[in-house]
Amino acid sequence: MAKGKYKQKREEEQNVLKTQRKSAAWATVKKYLNRYFIDAMGSMALGLFASLLIGTIFDTVAKYTGLEFLSVIAAYAKSATGMALGVAISYRLGAHPLVMFSCAAVGAMSNAMGAIMNGGAITAWAVTAGTGEGIFYSAGPAGAFFAVIIASEIGMLVSKKTKVDILVTPVVTLIVGFGASWLLCPLVSYVMYYLGVFIATATTFQPLLMGIVISVVVGIILTLPISSAAICAMIFSASALEAATANGTAEGLLLAGGAAVVGCCAQMVGFAVSSFRENRWGGIISQGLGTSMLQMGNICRKPIIWLPPTLASAITGPISTMVFKIECSGVSAGMGTCGLVGPIGVISQMEHTPTMWIGVLLCCLVLPAVLSLAFSEIMRRLGWISQGDMKLEN
Repeated sequence: MAKGKYKQKREEEQNVLKTQRKSAAWATVKKYLNRYFIDAMGSMALGLFASLLIGTIFDTVAKYTGLEFLSVIAAYAKSATGMALGVAISYRLGAHPLVMFSCAAVGAMSNAMGAIMNGGAITAWAVTAGTGEGIFYSAGPAGAFFAVIIASEIGMLVSKKTKVDILVTPVVTLIVGFGASWLLCPLVSYVMYYLGVFIATATTFQPLLMGIVISVVVGIILTLPISSAAICAMIFSASALEAATANGTAEGLLLAGGAAVVGCCAQMVGFAVSSFRENRWGGIISQGLGTSMLQMGNICRKPIIWLPPTLASAITGPISTMVFKIECSGVSAGMGTCGLVGPIGVISQMEHTPTMWIGVLLCCLVLPAVLSLAFSEIMRRLGWISQGDMKLEN
């Protein structure tokens, strides 16, 4: 009898230990997922904003004002995209100065490196533009994301560990960064190529359905603590547009980019307007021109408050693709009304016709506001949303 009790107690202890190990393992997984796919990717978006995106804005302003110096600034800002990504990602990972500065070079090489695609197959590995026959497809921000993370983490293993740190750290970081770029960038470009082909083709043949899907999914990503700007910069890149042009589906890819803009605008404008009772004008500015990510705490407490802007994006997305045929590409597709970058990206991409201006006004501002407010008020009357559910913390 005593042996049976001892055996039972031992089994219980073992079960407790197994549970603790599983909890510890899951905590470790969550830690690294948060470190790389939330923190690093969020900082990557800032690097994109400070280079490629701000360069696009300067380009647009230069086009309308005729100020040539703005075009010069834009050209240099865009050319520094890879370096900005390298510094931004390594900075967020807590890299030491020598590692961070070396990652500027890693970001530049990995952002530019990719593969030559011919007939959907890789014909030249780890090359840059102008090498080989076919379509050059750069890994872009996606390649920089992975290569810089690897170079930064390995560089930190040797940083400040030797008396000749000023030589060892840059050498290790750059060699590891080159190796990661050489191995991964062609693979990343291959995956991004087919993702772009799928989105472009699907939107070309099913603009209604894809208008809904792209608008809702990218809008949700914008509100989540993930960088929609970084993701859109990868999907709707210049290489993706070149590949879509070769496949005859360029319009589909640009329409998908337009739906992404509209979905992001629906989230930002939608939350700003539907939470006006709680947050007043400060909420309009912080969410409408800042980010709807501010509502994530409230969404975790009461997920149903996410429904009004999401429904608005599901309606405005197909209106964008079917009626106004709004087009956008690059990082602007994932920015929404943050600094009005999304609408500016649309204006930069399209011909300036009355239809374009009406489409931008309706799909990016008016309809998201009206629809989200209508849905939220109905849900308030039904008791699904209560006063204070969307209140932002000061």
